Amino acid sequence: MFKAKGSRAGSHRLSKRNRYVAWGAAGAVVVAGGAFAATSASAATPWPAQKTYTGRAFDTCTAPSAAAMKAWRADRFYGAAAVYIGGKNRGCRQPNLTKSWVKTVNAQGWKLIPLYVGAQPPCQTGTRNEKMTASNAASLGTTDGKDAVAQAAALGMKAGSALYLDMEPYDITNAACNKAVLTYVRSFDKVLRGKTYRAGYYGFSSSSAAAIATAKDRTDLPGNLWYAKWDKVNTTTSDWPWATSLYTNHSRGHQYMVNSKEKRGGYTITVDRNAWDAPVALVG
Repeated sequence: MFKAKGSRAGSHRLSKRNRYVAWGAAGAVVVAGGAFAATSASAATPWPAQKTYTGRAFDTCTAPSAAAMKAWRADRFYGAAAVYIGGKNRGCRQPNLTKSWVKTVNAQGWKLIPLYVGAQPPCQTGTRNEKMTASNAASLGTTDGKDAVAQAAALGMKAGSALYLDMEPYDITNAACNKAVLTYVRSFDKVLRGKTYRAGYYGFSSSSAAAIATAKDRTDLPGNLWYAKWDKVNTTTSDWPWATSLYTNHSRGHQYMVNSKEKRGGYTITVDRNAWDAPVALVG
Protein backbone atom coordinates (compact mmCIF):
# COMPACT_ATOMS: atom_id res chain seq x y z
CA MET A 1 0.00 0.00 0.00
CA PHE A 2 1.35 3.44 -0.85
CA LYS A 3 0.30 7.01 -0.42
CA ALA A 4 0.54 9.98 -2.74
CA LYS A 5 -0.04 13.63 -2.00
CA GLY A 6 -3.75 14.31 -2.14
CA SER A 7 -4.73 10.64 -1.85
CA ARG A 8 -7.18 9.29 0.70
CA ALA A 9 -5.23 6.08 1.24
CA GLY A 10 -3.07 3.48 -0.45
CA SER A 11 -3.17 1.48 -3.62
CA HIS A 12 -5.92 -0.66 -5.04
CA ARG A 13 -4.28 -3.58 -6.76
CA LEU A 14 -0.82 -2.85 -8.17
CA SER A 15 1.76 -4.91 -6.31
CA LYS A 16 0.05 -5.77 -3.05
CA ARG A 17 -0.92 -9.41 -3.29
CA ASN A 18 -2.83 -9.55 -0.01
CA ARG A 19 -5.64 -7.09 -0.81
CA TYR A 20 -8.99 -7.77 -2.36
CA VAL A 21 -12.23 -5.90 -3.39
CA ALA A 22 -15.95 -6.68 -3.04
CA TRP A 23 -19.54 -6.17 -4.29
CA GLY A 24 -22.66 -8.06 -4.64
CA ALA A 25 -26.14 -9.23 -4.46
CA ALA A 26 -29.02 -7.52 -6.25
CA GLY A 27 -29.95 -8.56 -9.77
CA ALA A 28 -28.43 -7.48 -13.06
CA VAL A 29 -30.56 -5.85 -15.67
CA VAL A 30 -29.98 -5.12 -19.31
CA VAL A 31 -30.84 -1.58 -20.32
CA ALA A 32 -30.71 0.05 -23.69
CA GLY A 33 -29.40 3.39 -22.43
CA GLY A 34 -27.02 3.58 -19.50
CA ALA A 35 -23.95 5.69 -20.31
CA PHE A 36 -24.49 5.27 -24.03
CA ALA A 37 -23.97 8.88 -25.00
CA ALA A 38 -20.75 9.03 -23.01
CA THR A 39 -19.38 5.74 -24.24
CA SER A 40 -20.29 5.46 -27.90
CA ALA A 41 -17.78 6.29 -30.60
CA SER A 42 -20.45 7.54 -33.01
CA ALA A 43 -24.20 7.48 -33.50
CA ALA A 44 -23.79 4.94 -36.30
CA THR A 45 -21.96 2.36 -34.15
CA PRO A 46 -24.15 -0.70 -33.47
CA TRP A 47 -23.78 -0.74 -29.71
CA PRO A 48 -25.12 -3.75 -27.78
CA ALA A 49 -27.53 -3.02 -24.93
CA GLN A 50 -25.73 -2.15 -21.71
CA LYS A 51 -25.70 -4.87 -19.06
CA THR A 52 -26.08 -3.12 -15.72
CA TYR A 53 -25.56 -4.67 -12.29
CA THR A 54 -26.86 -3.04 -9.13
CA GLY A 55 -25.82 -4.34 -5.71
CA ARG A 56 -22.70 -5.42 -3.82
CA ALA A 57 -19.65 -6.82 -5.59
CA PHE A 58 -16.25 -8.16 -4.60
CA ASP A 59 -12.82 -8.44 -6.16
CA THR A 60 -9.77 -10.39 -5.16
CA CYS A 61 -6.23 -9.81 -6.31
CA THR A 62 -6.16 -13.34 -7.76
CA ALA A 63 -9.41 -14.64 -9.20
CA PRO A 64 -10.66 -17.45 -6.91
CA SER A 65 -11.22 -21.00 -8.06
CA ALA A 66 -14.52 -21.86 -9.72
CA ALA A 67 -15.38 -23.93 -6.64
CA ALA A 68 -14.86 -20.95 -4.33
CA MET A 69 -16.90 -18.75 -6.64
CA LYS A 70 -19.74 -21.28 -6.61
CA ALA A 71 -19.73 -21.42 -2.82
CA TRP A 72 -19.72 -17.64 -2.48
CA ARG A 73 -22.51 -17.27 -5.03
CA ALA A 74 -24.68 -19.69 -3.06
CA ASP A 75 -24.35 -17.34 -0.09
CA ARG A 76 -25.89 -14.59 -2.26
CA PHE A 77 -24.35 -11.69 -0.33
CA TYR A 78 -22.41 -10.65 -3.44
CA GLY A 79 -23.56 -10.83 -7.02
CA ALA A 80 -20.61 -9.43 -8.94
CA ALA A 81 -16.84 -9.78 -8.89
CA ALA A 82 -14.06 -7.66 -10.34
CA VAL A 83 -11.25 -9.48 -12.15
CA TYR A 84 -7.85 -8.16 -13.22
CA ILE A 85 -7.71 -8.93 -16.91
CA GLY A 86 -4.31 -7.38 -17.68
CA GLY A 87 -1.91 -4.45 -17.68
CA LYS A 88 1.81 -4.37 -16.92
CA ASN A 89 1.07 -3.16 -13.38
CA ARG A 90 -1.32 -5.99 -12.52
CA GLY A 91 -0.08 -7.17 -9.14
CA CYS A 92 -1.05 -10.86 -9.04
CA ARG A 93 -0.77 -13.88 -11.27
CA GLN A 94 -4.09 -15.23 -12.51
CA PRO A 95 -3.91 -19.04 -12.82
CA ASN A 96 -7.71 -19.37 -12.66
CA LEU A 97 -8.65 -16.53 -14.97
CA THR A 98 -9.32 -18.21 -18.31
CA LYS A 99 -12.09 -18.11 -20.89
CA SER A 100 -13.42 -21.36 -19.42
CA TRP A 101 -13.44 -19.87 -15.90
CA VAL A 102 -15.31 -16.80 -17.12
CA LYS A 103 -17.92 -18.99 -18.80
CA THR A 104 -18.28 -21.15 -15.70
CA VAL A 105 -18.73 -18.35 -13.16
CA ASN A 106 -21.03 -16.50 -15.52
CA ALA A 107 -23.21 -19.64 -15.59
CA GLN A 108 -23.12 -19.66 -11.78
CA GLY A 109 -24.80 -16.26 -11.89
CA TRP A 110 -21.86 -13.94 -11.32
CA LYS A 111 -21.58 -10.59 -13.08
CA LEU A 112 -17.97 -9.71 -13.90
CA ILE A 113 -16.26 -6.34 -13.74
CA PRO A 114 -13.03 -6.28 -15.80
CA LEU A 115 -10.13 -4.20 -14.44
CA TYR A 116 -7.02 -3.23 -16.39
CA VAL A 117 -3.99 -1.89 -14.47
CA GLY A 118 -2.27 0.17 -17.13
CA ALA A 119 0.44 2.82 -17.03
CA GLN A 120 0.60 4.94 -13.89
CA PRO A 121 1.25 8.69 -13.47
CA PRO A 122 4.79 10.05 -13.88
CA CYS A 123 4.61 11.80 -10.49
CA GLN A 124 3.30 8.77 -8.61
CA THR A 125 5.51 7.57 -5.77
CA GLY A 126 6.92 4.05 -5.78
CA THR A 127 8.24 1.75 -8.48
CA ARG A 128 5.89 0.60 -11.25
CA ASN A 129 6.41 -1.73 -14.17
CA GLU A 130 4.96 0.90 -16.48
CA LYS A 131 4.77 4.67 -16.02
CA MET A 132 3.67 7.19 -18.60
CA THR A 133 5.55 10.35 -19.46
CA ALA A 134 4.37 13.62 -20.94
CA SER A 135 5.81 12.62 -24.31
CA ASN A 136 4.43 9.07 -24.55
CA ALA A 137 1.10 9.35 -22.68
CA ALA A 138 -1.00 9.46 -25.85
CA SER A 139 0.75 6.61 -27.65
CA LEU A 140 0.91 4.49 -24.50
CA GLY A 141 -2.80 5.01 -23.91
CA THR A 142 -3.49 3.73 -27.41
CA THR A 143 -1.23 0.70 -26.95
CA ASP A 144 -2.71 -0.20 -23.58
CA GLY A 145 -6.26 0.33 -24.83
CA LYS A 146 -5.67 -2.15 -27.63
CA ASP A 147 -4.21 -4.64 -25.15
CA ALA A 148 -7.15 -4.23 -22.76
CA VAL A 149 -9.61 -5.01 -25.56
CA ALA A 150 -7.55 -8.01 -26.67
CA GLN A 151 -7.34 -9.39 -23.12
CA ALA A 152 -11.08 -8.96 -22.57
CA ALA A 153 -11.97 -10.58 -25.89
CA ALA A 154 -9.65 -13.53 -25.17
CA LEU A 155 -11.60 -14.14 -21.95
CA GLY A 156 -14.93 -14.16 -23.79
CA MET A 157 -15.96 -10.65 -22.74
CA LYS A 158 -17.76 -9.35 -25.80
CA ALA A 159 -18.06 -5.95 -27.41
CA GLY A 160 -20.39 -3.82 -25.33
CA SER A 161 -18.63 -4.82 -22.10
CA ALA A 162 -17.37 -2.12 -19.74
CA LEU A 163 -13.61 -2.18 -19.08
CA TYR A 164 -12.32 -0.26 -16.05
CA LEU A 165 -8.90 1.41 -16.12
CA ASP A 166 -7.22 1.34 -12.69
CA MET A 167 -5.42 4.61 -11.85
CA GLU A 168 -3.77 4.79 -8.44
CA PRO A 169 -3.41 7.94 -6.29
CA TYR A 170 -1.16 10.78 -7.42
CA ASP A 171 -0.70 14.50 -6.84
CA ILE A 172 -3.41 16.03 -9.01
CA THR A 173 -2.16 19.53 -8.14
CA ASN A 174 0.90 18.73 -10.26
CA ALA A 175 -0.39 20.22 -13.51
CA ALA A 176 2.07 18.48 -15.83
CA CYS A 177 1.45 15.11 -14.22
CA ASN A 178 -2.31 15.54 -14.31
CA LYS A 179 -2.20 16.56 -17.97
CA ALA A 180 -0.25 13.41 -18.82
CA VAL A 181 -2.81 11.23 -17.01
CA LEU A 182 -5.76 12.82 -18.79
CA THR A 183 -3.98 12.46 -22.15
CA TYR A 184 -3.35 8.78 -21.46
CA VAL A 185 -6.93 8.17 -20.31
CA ARG A 186 -8.42 9.87 -23.36
CA SER A 187 -6.29 7.81 -25.74
CA PHE A 188 -7.15 4.61 -23.87
CA ASP A 189 -10.87 5.40 -23.97
CA LYS A 190 -10.87 6.28 -27.68
CA VAL A 191 -9.51 2.83 -28.47
CA LEU A 192 -12.15 1.12 -26.33
CA ARG A 193 -14.99 3.01 -27.92
CA GLY A 194 -13.62 2.42 -31.38
CA LYS A 195 -13.82 -1.31 -30.61
CA THR A 196 -17.32 -0.91 -29.08
CA TYR A 197 -16.26 -1.42 -25.45
CA ARG A 198 -17.56 0.90 -22.75
CA ALA A 199 -14.95 2.97 -20.94
CA GLY A 200 -14.82 2.84 -17.14
CA TYR A 201 -12.30 4.15 -14.62
CA TYR A 202 -11.27 3.30 -11.04
CA GLY A 203 -9.65 5.97 -8.88
CA PHE A 204 -9.57 7.63 -5.47
CA SER A 205 -12.15 10.28 -4.59
CA SER A 206 -9.44 12.65 -3.33
CA SER A 207 -7.03 12.20 -6.24
CA SER A 208 -7.21 10.05 -9.36
CA ALA A 209 -11.02 9.87 -9.54
CA ALA A 210 -11.31 13.56 -8.70
CA ALA A 211 -9.09 14.37 -11.68
CA ILE A 212 -11.65 12.75 -13.99
CA ALA A 213 -14.77 14.05 -12.26
CA THR A 214 -13.57 17.66 -12.11
CA ALA A 215 -11.92 17.93 -15.55
CA LYS A 216 -13.36 20.90 -17.43
CA ASP A 217 -12.79 19.31 -20.83
CA ARG A 218 -15.02 16.22 -20.86
CA THR A 219 -13.83 15.02 -24.28
CA ASP A 220 -13.12 11.25 -24.38
CA LEU A 221 -13.34 10.82 -20.62
CA PRO A 222 -14.73 7.55 -19.17
CA GLY A 223 -18.48 7.11 -19.18
CA ASN A 224 -18.44 5.16 -15.89
CA LEU A 225 -16.66 6.14 -12.67
CA TRP A 226 -15.73 3.82 -9.79
CA TYR A 227 -14.52 5.86 -6.82
CA ALA A 228 -12.63 4.71 -3.72
CA LYS A 229 -13.97 6.40 -0.60
CA TRP A 230 -13.56 4.17 2.42
CA ASP A 231 -16.39 5.48 4.58
CA LYS A 232 -18.12 2.10 5.06
CA VAL A 233 -21.32 3.44 3.50
CA ASN A 234 -22.92 1.11 0.95
CA THR A 235 -24.10 3.74 -1.52
CA THR A 236 -23.34 5.34 -4.87
CA THR A 237 -25.43 8.43 -4.16
CA SER A 238 -25.43 9.83 -0.60
CA ASP A 239 -21.64 10.22 -0.43
CA TRP A 240 -21.07 11.03 -4.12
CA PRO A 241 -18.33 13.72 -3.89
CA TRP A 242 -19.12 15.71 -7.04
CA ALA A 243 -21.99 17.29 -8.96
CA THR A 244 -25.10 15.12 -8.82
CA SER A 245 -25.49 15.51 -12.58
CA LEU A 246 -22.27 13.57 -13.21
CA TYR A 247 -22.28 9.84 -13.98
CA THR A 248 -26.01 9.30 -13.64
CA ASN A 249 -28.11 6.57 -15.26
CA HIS A 250 -26.26 3.50 -13.88
CA SER A 251 -22.67 4.76 -14.24
CA ARG A 252 -21.20 4.63 -10.70
CA GLY A 253 -19.29 2.23 -8.48
CA HIS A 254 -18.12 2.95 -4.92
CA GLN A 255 -15.37 1.10 -3.03
CA TYR A 256 -16.53 1.73 0.52
CA MET A 257 -14.64 -0.74 2.74
CA VAL A 258 -11.31 -2.55 2.48
CA ASN A 259 -9.59 -5.62 3.91
CA SER A 260 -12.70 -7.45 5.05
CA LYS A 261 -11.87 -11.10 5.80
CA GLU A 262 -14.97 -13.14 5.04
CA LYS A 263 -15.83 -16.84 5.07
CA ARG A 264 -18.62 -18.03 2.80
CA GLY A 265 -19.43 -21.62 1.95
CA GLY A 266 -16.22 -22.85 3.54
CA TYR A 267 -13.93 -20.50 1.59
CA THR A 268 -12.23 -17.54 3.28
CA ILE A 269 -11.24 -14.54 1.15
CA THR A 270 -10.17 -11.07 2.19
CA VAL A 271 -12.13 -8.56 0.16
CA ASP A 272 -12.85 -4.90 -0.28
CA ARG A 273 -16.56 -4.14 -0.47
CA ASN A 274 -18.15 -2.00 -3.14
CA ALA A 275 -21.57 -0.64 -3.95
CA TRP A 276 -22.25 -1.03 -7.67
CA ASP A 277 -24.68 0.55 -10.12
CA ALA A 278 -22.88 0.46 -13.45
CA PRO A 279 -22.22 -1.69 -16.54
CA VAL A 280 -20.43 -5.02 -16.34
CA ALA A 281 -19.03 -7.48 -18.86
CA LEU A 282 -21.12 -9.11 -21.58
CA VAL A 283 -20.11 -12.78 -21.60
CA GLY A 284 -20.89 -15.31 -24.32
